[in-house]
Amino acid sequence: MHDRVSVDVEPHPADAKSSQAGSAEAGIRIAGLSHNYWQQGKPILAVKDIDLDIPAHTFVSIVGASGCGKTTLLDILSGLVTPQSGLVTVGGESPQAGRKDCARMFARDALLPWRTAAKNIDFALATRLADRAQRAERIGELLKAVGLDGFQNAYPRQLSQGMRQRVALARSFALRSEFVFLDEPFGALDALTKVALQDLLLKLWEEIRSTVVLVTHDLAEAVALSDRVIVMSSRPGTIVADIDIDLRRPRDVKALQSVARFHELVAELWGRL
Repeated sequence: MHDRVSVDVEPHPADAKSSQAGSAEAGIRIAGLSHNYWQQGKPILAVKDIDLDIPAHTFVSIVGASGCGKTTLLDILSGLVTPQSGLVTVGGESPQAGRKDCARMFARDALLPWRTAAKNIDFALATRLADRAQRAERIGELLKAVGLDGFQNAYPRQLSQGMRQRVALARSFALRSEFVFLDEPFGALDALTKVALQDLLLKLWEEIRSTVVLVTHDLAEAVALSDRVIVMSSRPGTIVADIDIDLRRPRDVKALQSVARFHELVAELWGRL
């Protein structure tokens, strides 16, 4: 059994929407999940006996040491890896790659180098929105929202890493997916750019309130962004703590640096690790 630290959380304006979503099946459910990798014919247990329920419209981060199975868990939720034992449902259905209600963002931007910023976003939008005029309007709105207005015709090679991550964020949220899975999206960025993109992520999330699962090594990032933070043990990964974050929303990541409770929560996560 893992520890669950509960606190009173400031109500969010969209909580009514969350309560109307129906049963917990509208969110994410994991029960008794274990998964092996095979290396030289021998099984290596990546995650063991994971039990986790994530209600719809919440933002949850997963932290833990390298190799503890965080990305494996995200791959399973994304439908990229089939779980070997246990139950996993996303929106009441088994995970499956290519689901239209799910989006995935990787540690690297994964932009198509032969497409401009606008056309990289359009690559995602075109799978669900046939009207070109509507897509163009949405792309313009997104580029402006991520601070890239005027860079719509720039290719990835012409953009800094931070700018490419902005395009990747815009592409991930362009479809307004119900579930968004993020794997260390800001890990390669400098501190100032990282804070700017964390604020941007919060802004995009507040607009559509997807159910978000973020894998990160950055404990301050996890606290600043999340409603809950899941702490995993070293391999085989198990959940050792599930901590509610009692910071008011909406949040300003830069302003949080001067909030005592923010630093208390980061210190608590360090202690749990």
